[in-house]
Amino acid sequence: MNKPKIGFIGLGLMGSSMVERLQDLGYSLTVLGNRNRTYIDEAIARGAVEATNAKAVAEASDIIMLCMGTSDQVEARMRGANGVIAGLNKGMVVIDFGTSLPGSSRKLSQEVNAVGGTFLDAPLGRTPSHAKDGLLNIMASGDKAAFDMVEAVLKDLGENVFHLGPTGSGHTIKLINNFFGMTVANAMAEAFAIADGAGVDRKLLYDVMAAGPLHSGMMDFVKAYGVDNDPSMLAFQIKNAAKDLGYYKQMTQDSGSESIMVKAPLAALEDACENGQAEEMVSQMVDYYDRKLNN
Repeated sequence: MNKPKIGFIGLGLMGSSMVERLQDLGYSLTVLGNRNRTYIDEAIARGAVEATNAKAVAEASDIIMLCMGTSDQVEARMRGANGVIAGLNKGMVVIDFGTSLPGSSRKLSQEVNAVGGTFLDAPLGRTPSHAKDGLLNIMASGDKAAFDMVEAVLKDLGENVFHLGPTGSGHTIKLINNFFGMTVANAMAEAFAIADGAGVDRKLLYDVMAAGPLHSGMMDFVKAYGVDNDPSMLAFQIKNAAKDLGYYKQMTQDSGSESIMVKAPLAALEDACENGQAEEMVSQMVDYYDRKLNN
């Protein structure tokens, strides 16, 4: 059986790893990047075709995948004379793998439906290294028939592939997930900084905490930098964490509520971005708290 033709927009760290995985499995890809050509050129060297715009990606593909940084970026690629929607044919499926606002996904879904296509929001869990091995967590939502149609492709990318309900449910769950994860990461980073100020060895603190019910993967990611000086275990930049928590805050406000817990980690992440750490990894928030609390 022939594999569907894939259009992929957004070849950053995660997107490029997903493209590499798809190419390794024999999928034909048409790609479109943004500013950095490194990953685009690597994909082309492996046989991908570069499109001139998002409309051309859609015209050349059966399934269009986007892995962008923000809702605004997704909307810009989807709309307009050269956007994905302009190039869609009936029956085509568009999948947003980024972390976007649920309300934005619902609006885009309506616009895609109007031209006969289907839009799925399918944010991702885990890291680019997991993507290369097809071990992502994929939190898909939207039309179930469309999900069933692309499920085999999603399972080539993910170890755990979920269908979570109507459009926007995937992004809602992802934002809650990231809120929780980034709150834990910030708490662990501050814990290491407080230990420093008290003259307690970071590793001893970690050993005690990890021996009990507090132990988690996120704790281990922060420990990898805070104790072992390896920021690569959590390949997630501080600026992206701040964006996601900002979206979480907006999502709660859009639903008529307001988060209590998000305020402290969001303020810390935003302050770190404003003071030169935007491109660093979340585990390096240890340095932020150390400066704030011990200088």
